[in-house]
Amino acid sequence: MVFLWSYLRAGKMINKPLVLTYLCLLIYILLSSGVILYNKWVLSHKYFNFPFPITLTMIHMGFSGLVAFFLVRVFKVVTPVKMTFEIYATCVVPISAFFASSLWFGNTAYLHISVAFIQMLKALMPVATFIMAVLCGTDKARLDVFLNMLLVSVGVVVSSYGEIHFNIVGTLYQVTGIFAEALRLVLTQVLLQKKGLTLNPITSLYYIAPCSFVFLFVPWYLLEKPVMEVSQIQFNFWIFFSNALCALALNFSIFLVIARTGAVTIRVAGVLKDWILIALSTVIFPESTITGLNIIGYAIALCGVVMYNYIKVRDVRASQLPPESIPDRISKDWKLEKKSSDIYVPNNNNNTGGNISASELNVDEEAPLITSSRLSHVGRTQTSK
Repeated sequence: MVFLWSYLRAGKMINKPLVLTYLCLLIYILLSSGVILYNKWVLSHKYFNFPFPITLTMIHMGFSGLVAFFLVRVFKVVTPVKMTFEIYATCVVPISAFFASSLWFGNTAYLHISVAFIQMLKALMPVATFIMAVLCGTDKARLDVFLNMLLVSVGVVVSSYGEIHFNIVGTLYQVTGIFAEALRLVLTQVLLQKKGLTLNPITSLYYIAPCSFVFLFVPWYLLEKPVMEVSQIQFNFWIFFSNALCALALNFSIFLVIARTGAVTIRVAGVLKDWILIALSTVIFPESTITGLNIIGYAIALCGVVMYNYIKVRDVRASQLPPESIPDRISKDWKLEKKSSDIYVPNNNNNTGGNISASELNVDEEAPLITSSRLSHVGRTQTSK
């Protein structure tokens, strides 16, 4: 036994980086699913019964901003970037506004529709991102991508038709949140990346969370504050603290996953997480019922999403290959893929290697904060491990 342990520690039977990568992926999937189910449980009138999604989102933003303030200003874990008023007003403010909107609308959808159906609707995210990118001029209209988007849309329509507890209000909230998130991703690419501004997870919290909190304050004051004054609501400190802490942990887990993997792995993990979450939601929330038509429609949509992911990853890889060495690089990449690894190994000497732009990466919209992947090309801020 001692010999076996020594052998394992020597790394001759286990690829330690590979194990750590899968561990990060597992943590991400668990935290992402946990935050979504936790939010649903808190907001649902059948369970904790706190039907105030804006308030819950503001708690996340306030907690995140406070943590970031202490890390940056008190403990000085990281140094804040040089943020001018012009950059803050023209870049951070509009991005924060759409970020706050996406969280507001997304959390409000939990009041009306099931977690399973929400995850099915999220298959529309590539469609929304593609439409916004074309409208903003960061992407070109292409027939192959358009056909994939059409397939995804048909699948979502079929899934919606099969939803037993279909609610038009909840569906509109979720779809609006998806398009707000898509516009935020595109604006991130257009505004921040073109200015060369890079933010790590902590500085992202520091700048984005307080601004998002302010944007949420206005609808909270007009819509939820009057209701809260006349409602007998229960407020449990530990429930909301643990909820905000889970959301914060999710944000950092996304950063770890992005730092250790490539675009393909992240996208596959996202699809796996959605399937797990759909299955878990039907067990934890018995009122969530999945029909055969739901599954068929979602499967059709996923086919379109997978094909879209393949096209985008292929385009990203092609853009990173020097024209004169494309045949050699294709052969080399094929051999590497055969060996194993979709593991991302940072290369500080080549800033183009491994870059994933915000619009190319479908990061978890449930994270209450914006990680560096959402604000800049990851490759610009990689550190050696």
